[in-house]
Amino acid sequence: MSQHDDDLICVGHILGSQGIKGWVRVFSNTSPRENIVGYGPWLLELGDEFKTVAVSGRLQGKNVVASIEGIEDRTQADELTGCRIFIKPEQLPRLEAGEYYWSDLIGLSVETLQGDPLGEVASMMETGADDVMVLKGERERLIPFAVDHIVREVDLVNRRLVVDWSTEY
Repeated sequence: MSQHDDDLICVGHILGSQGIKGWVRVFSNTSPRENIVGYGPWLLELGDEFKTVAVSGRLQGKNVVASIEGIEDRTQADELTGCRIFIKPEQLPRLEAGEYYWSDLIGLSVETLQGDPLGEVASMMETGADDVMVLKGERERLIPFAVDHIVREVDLVNRRLVVDWSTEY
């Protein structure tokens, strides 16, 4: 998940219409992906504005499909193609100590144990074993988000991560 306007979290976007009754196919940044429909109401990004909408939906095969309040037919659903879906942070479940949402990590500066800067967390990706931080800086770096092994400190207040990683990697 990515941060937007410091208080909204992008949880996915609309891929296109599904059927003739106004349902949409959704790309979800949540894990598991069908959780996105449980985080309603959604705030749909429509140009420079946000529209709050009630939503219901389900996993259908490999896709998440959703019914959005006020969207009654395929034409209306097609108009939402590409719209990003946001929620407020308080809509997410509380985490245990030492657990983090990706949206908490994106934008943090990353430095080595010696204090050398490595860049900023630009995005996260799931690989199966450990999630991986994609850092942007003087060059792109991929660093596993392995708490205690590689990630030694997560300081959300000061917006920084300390990792056991060489500048040479």
